[in-house]
Order: sequence, then structure tokens, then C-alpha cells
Amino acid sequence: MPSRRFRARVEYDGTDFAGFQVNPGKRTVQGVLEDALRRLDGGGGRVDGAGRTDAGVHATGQVIAFPYDGRLAATELGRALDALLPKDVAVHSVRPAMAGFNPRFAARYREYRYTVWNGPRNPLRERTALGVRIPLDAAAMERVGSIFVGRHDFRAFGATDRSPVRTVMSVRVRRNGRTVTIDVRADSFLRGMVRRMVACLIEVGLGNMDDAMVRSALGGDGPAFSGAAAPAKGLCLRRVVIGPRDGDRTANGEHEER
Repeated sequence: MPSRRFRARVEYDGTDFAGFQVNPGKRTVQGVLEDALRRLDGGGGRVDGAGRTDAGVHATGQVIAFPYDGRLAATELGRALDALLPKDVAVHSVRPAMAGFNPRFAARYREYRYTVWNGPRNPLRERTALGVRIPLDAAAMERVGSIFVGRHDFRAFGATDRSPVRTVMSVRVRRNGRTVTIDVRADSFLRGMVRRMVACLIEVGLGNMDDAMVRSALGGDGPAFSGAAAPAKGLCLRRVVIGPRDGDRTANGEHEER
């Protein structure tokens, strides 16, 4: 009989990982998950993720799917799998999935959050946030961030891709005390796209860049601002919504932020 298929939400601290996707000789989230499944009776096989996050990027809402043909029901399977994972990875909400379900192709949209600690040096906060000592103008960042909203060719803000057009649904910048968060929601992302957008918005917040410069960069052919990107440690995949995209009966699959 074919293996049953399950889906789950995965949370991880990406600090000590070389990204999500399996990379021979390196520690990856996908590799750790597949190793744990192989230790279960009836486990094994490929783990598919909704977002192929890059080295140092975190997640609280990664969605995975995997085969399993053992005797455990979903709840027991989740507990058993979680018990085998290292301390920087956790699995939640394991439940059955349709045969062939792949979260990468089934995602309606993904949402990333970039966190900036806009205060004095703080080693604990800055493990998962970028430290910026000069006060940021969050209102200006929010205003300029709206330039990215809509369907655009993002080749200037991401790695080379044969189809660089993406739809950004929202860019939201908020300040809570000394913490500034930048939330970006899109159907999918080019590699490095969010971190390059964030690097641009931080310069706006520092007063070094204005609306016209960002509009010009978005319409350019070469890497915007010499390819400047914010460090990976501040980025987190917060949410993946599964379901058909507007106007589609089924979701198509494009590359995700890494």
C-alpha cells in the first residue's frame, strides 16, 4: 500500500542551520527532519517545505509534508517526531494530508517578518534581530514600503530567475518601543528578495534614501544598491497560507525566499 501523507507546522531557530534544503555535508532543517523520520518505524522519505529558507533564517510557520506508513495516528506521530528533533527545531499540528500534497505548490501566500532592534547593544535580542543604533523613521519606511506592493518585476531585488515577476500583497512597518518589524506578504519570493527590500527600507528609515530612489531601483535591470541585503538573522518565515490563489483553481509553484 502507498504511504500515508501528513502535513505539519515547523518552528526553528535558523542560527545553526545552513538553510532549509538538504545540502550534503551541512546541517539543514530538511535533513534533520528526514533523519528523525527515518528513526521512526514506518518513517522515511522526502520532507517537502513551503519555503526554502536560507542559512540563518528562522521560521515559526513553515509548513511541511512527508510520507509515513507506520501505525501511529497523527497526534502520536507528532509527539514521536518532536521527541526525536534537536532543541532548535519543533514540529506542531501534525495531521493527514491529501496524496501528492506539496506545500510549496499549494501555498496561496507566504509572510515573512524582519525584526530590527533599534536600541543599545543587546546580545540576546540581536540573536534573532538586526541591531541598528540610530533611531529609525518607521513612518517613512511604511510609506516607501508601499512602492513594493503590487505585481512587479523584482529582478533588481532578488537572485536571477527566469520568471522574476512577483505579487507583493502588503508591506507593513511597525514600531513597538525599540523594536521595529517589517512584515512582507507575497505569493512567492525571489531568493534574497525580502532581505534586499529590508536593506533598502532601513536606509529610508535612516534618512539616506527617498521614494524616488526606491522607485528607480525597482525599475532597474541591475542589482538595486549593489545588491545590499540585511543579515539573515533578522528574518523569520511567520506564516504560510495554503489554498488556491485568487483566480486560480490550483496554486502554482514558484521559488521562495531563501
